[in-house]
Amino acid sequence: MRVLVWQWGRFGAGPRFAVELARAFGAAADVGALLSLSAGAELVASAGAPHCDLPVQTYTGITGLLGRVFRAPGMVARLAAWVSMQRIDVAVCAMPGPLDLVMAAALRRAGVPYAVVVHDADSHPGDAFPFQYTLQRALLRGSAGVFALSSHVAGRLREQGMGTRRLMLAALPPFAFGAPPPPPRTHGGPLRLLSFGRLLPYKGLDLLADSLVQLGPRPDLEVRVVGRGPETPVLDVLRRLPGVQVENRWVPEDEVGALLAWADGLVLSHREASQSGVAASAIAARRWLVATRVGGLEEQLRAEPMALLCDPTAESIAGAIRRLLEMDGPPASDYDPHAAWRSVADGMVAGLRGMVRPGRA
Repeated sequence: MRVLVWQWGRFGAGPRFAVELARAFGAAADVGALLSLSAGAELVASAGAPHCDLPVQTYTGITGLLGRVFRAPGMVARLAAWVSMQRIDVAVCAMPGPLDLVMAAALRRAGVPYAVVVHDADSHPGDAFPFQYTLQRALLRGSAGVFALSSHVAGRLREQGMGTRRLMLAALPPFAFGAPPPPPRTHGGPLRLLSFGRLLPYKGLDLLADSLVQLGPRPDLEVRVVGRGPETPVLDVLRRLPGVQVENRWVPEDEVGALLAWADGLVLSHREASQSGVAASAIAARRWLVATRVGGLEEQLRAEPMALLCDPTAESIAGAIRRLLEMDGPPASDYDPHAAWRSVADGMVAGLRGMVRPGRA
């Protein structure tokens, strides 16, 4: 069976998820995996860039997107010809984006079914693309199957009427950014706690600020809040707290590993979540996690020995941080992120085989 994995985002977790998924598919028995990324993806230009079988010119802004939409018919024809030439049996959209309906049309022309991996069923407060989920639902309606990365997401898809698709449950394995860093708490200084990712309201940065106020100034705690988002009053509150540093900036792919290595633990003070790529990265780096029991986070982390789950309140988050301050080293572990990816991919391959049209594979 030949599987095409595509993801045409330029930044963030989408391209990395596609790369890891294609690698894991390629390790499965009797599976050949091909990968399509945006030619402008940050990951493609990073150190140790992955092999990409089909780089696609996408866009750099609204004007570029509109230009691509205008040229969609020619793009569909070229993609369909390539898919047919490569004898693809089934395709997987690793994370939906604005141009995926173009690929869906090409796959239909080539007679190839596709599945969609759904990370989020609903937009988060502060998301920049209001029509993203309208496009996602259109993509799902044309699919042969849907993989939800948590039962929380699967439940929301059923409520939206997407349960009539072939709906299957998958999981978000850990993202490894290079070799595992030294274990936490081996630097000999204060506990280093990191809040990383988009600086948007659903991340609960106000809860984090209130929890740090409750903890008070502590010489044994250092906090960094790193990510990109609009400047808000809560960021100013965090900046004024002793021992807290706020870095409102995009973190390039090549810097993520060093940022995780700096931290002893990560704090996910979310008010809502489907699951978390930041948590997946922390697990691979064997970092402690303080995370709220919201959405799919508890499902993702309940079996993780280095996760301290708490309620989405400042009091509960502060209590979890206090417990973390009292801990020493992490539990012994021979954790293998690649084995986790292979396990998820094996389950998905079983579902994909059922979508392949008779006579193709």
